[in-house]
Amino acid sequence: MNNSPLILLAAGGTGGHLFPAEALGVELMKRGVRVRLVTDSRALRYSGLFSKDMIDVVPSETVRGRSPWSLARTGVTLAAGTAVAFTLMRRSTPAAVVGFGGYPTLPPLLAARLLGIPTVIHDSNAVLGRANRFLSRRVSAIATSLPGVLDQDPALAVKTTTTGTPMRPAILAAAAVPFAALDSAGPLRLLVVGGSQGARVMSDVVPSAIGRLEPQLWRRLVLVQQVREEDFSRVRATYDRLKIDAELAPFFSDLPARLASSHLVISRSGAGTVAELGAVGRPSILVPLPGSIDQDQFANAGVLARANGAIRIAQGDFTPDRLAAEISGLAAEPARLTAMAAGARTVGKLDAAERLADLVAKVAGIQD
Repeated sequence: MNNSPLILLAAGGTGGHLFPAEALGVELMKRGVRVRLVTDSRALRYSGLFSKDMIDVVPSETVRGRSPWSLARTGVTLAAGTAVAFTLMRRSTPAAVVGFGGYPTLPPLLAARLLGIPTVIHDSNAVLGRANRFLSRRVSAIATSLPGVLDQDPALAVKTTTTGTPMRPAILAAAAVPFAALDSAGPLRLLVVGGSQGARVMSDVVPSAIGRLEPQLWRRLVLVQQVREEDFSRVRATYDRLKIDAELAPFFSDLPARLASSHLVISRSGAGTVAELGAVGRPSILVPLPGSIDQDQFANAGVLARANGAIRIAQGDFTPDRLAAEISGLAAEPARLTAMAAGARTVGKLDAAERLADLVAKVAGIQD
């Protein structure tokens, strides 16, 4: 293996960046390619494919403010990180460097460009993130998860390939479970999820919306909801009063399996969530996180909505009355849920890891 080509994977130290990098790493290793992860110190807590002896930590800093002092500090840290990455790459001589977004990708990708090493960036969102947007004109190739991301920029579109988001094994297993058509008299399985920024609005709106449903629908609901601990008692009290079959928890370790068993998902529309809904093929009501600079979640939800796989509701319109009307309408039209599941599946790409590995091999010149 020491003589086999090396691919460096650069990713920010969060799951949204690390999980696709891990999936690509697994596929490249199947092909006899060595991989290492270049990231920031947060990834040292990560317990997936990359053991500590496969990780190179490079100094990095996110732009956290617009003050001259903040910008100067970020610039100095990124410059120092680029110098460290430059030395790392001269020593390891990778065949290519692949970035998955986040500011920790800037130093290794910039160092690779200075050394003439082929580079690829992958972006899971329908709008390029700030780090990837900065790198986009400087890299050899761009991979996107969703179609049409760069169609309006011919110079970037020509070097862009839609690969999808490489998926972890649990999602691939969930994708093998067919959508179970809703029986008009049977249980309606509803999954409500939201990350640290999303769960509060779900706790505020969803229980009140459930309370507005017709009582005969209460008896059919099988509800699983992610709830922050500080919201737990009030959400539980509402469902207990309505006698709803509800399982509540701050975190579900088996979320892919629960996704597979659902008739309808209510969620934010982060890149990973949208990619997983497409891969598994489940209908959804998506509430984009408001206030982001790039409105990436709004754009992500739009991809599924245009495919007839989701209903996109802006947070300002996400009221108990609106949500209750949407749930009631879907429950009354089982065929529509089945059609939405099929529409969502058209967005998913289960072979994304293989597609991305093919692109990386081509750029690196290591194709069989």
